Amino acid sequence: MNKVFGMMSVICLSMVMTFATAADSHAKKRIVFGGGPAGGTFQVVANAIQVYKPVKEIADFTVKAQSSAGSVENLRKVNSGKSDFATVYSGHVYLGANGMMKNDTKTYENVMAVAYLYGAPAQLVVRAGSGIKSVKDLAGKKVGVGNAGSGAFANCELFFTHMGVWDKIKRNAMGYNDAASAFGNKQLDAFWLFTAFPSGAVIMAAQTNDIAMIDLEADAVASGFYEKYPYFSRLTIPAGTYKGVDTDTPSFQDSALWVANKDVPEDVVYKLLEVIYTDEGLAHMVGQKTTFKHMSIENGVNGIVTPMHPGAIKFWKEKGIL
Repeated sequence: MNKVFGMMSVICLSMVMTFATAADSHAKKRIVFGGGPAGGTFQVVANAIQVYKPVKEIADFTVKAQSSAGSVENLRKVNSGKSDFATVYSGHVYLGANGMMKNDTKTYENVMAVAYLYGAPAQLVVRAGSGIKSVKDLAGKKVGVGNAGSGAFANCELFFTHMGVWDKIKRNAMGYNDAASAFGNKQLDAFWLFTAFPSGAVIMAAQTNDIAMIDLEADAVASGFYEKYPYFSRLTIPAGTYKGVDTDTPSFQDSALWVANKDVPEDVVYKLLEVIYTDEGLAHMVGQKTTFKHMSIENGVNGIVTPMHPGAIKFWKEKGIL
């Protein structure tokens, strides 16, 4: 009798181990997509890809959106492998790859471009009638400069330093929504954003104050900014984008890129591109935020000046873009 029970126990244990092994073999790999702070477009990118039904139906892996401080933190997390994918500005990918980040000579060589997402313009919000007409007028003022570790903060420091005012302002490192709230409560004189328009944070600010937008293009041209940082390009925020701003606002932009760690399998990158860059996938992205209206096959490699992931190269070659 003991022998029978012993044999039955061995059989049961064997069956449990077999089922467990089978379950493990069919378990989806968790892919982390780095987003950004609340109120920014980076987080919308990650969330939009995570919730898209055809992405959720991919058998091999599941995508998990994870918030972050923004572009610079995403660069570092993707480089270290803590994030598989993320959104990072093209300028930061370029500077990181060449060891040219601010106060950081490390080279971030594990970050590879996947696709162009959208152009992210600099936006500087002040109160109408404040007398602030240029970045130089911010000396002595309280300014929201973006989250520490974010692309907004890094580019604000870059531009304001170039203009000679970074050390002359009263800096407040905070996210867009927090800055809009502080601006509404008269705790800030101005706040900086580096994100697609229309921004929900600027819309929020315009509901509680009459706002104005600063012409950053004029400052950039007069100071030789484009010559020193050639990965930025010019653009205009159209009149009527925000309540009370009835004239065009010239500015400059960087390209927001979808990037991947170099060790992410080629087929994972390829499958995600194959799902997102369809008519249905692109319509889904635009449905999440109109900013993504410039995502397309034709624009797929715009703004990319650094090496691409092999999975992306395969996809874009098949589409006739590379």
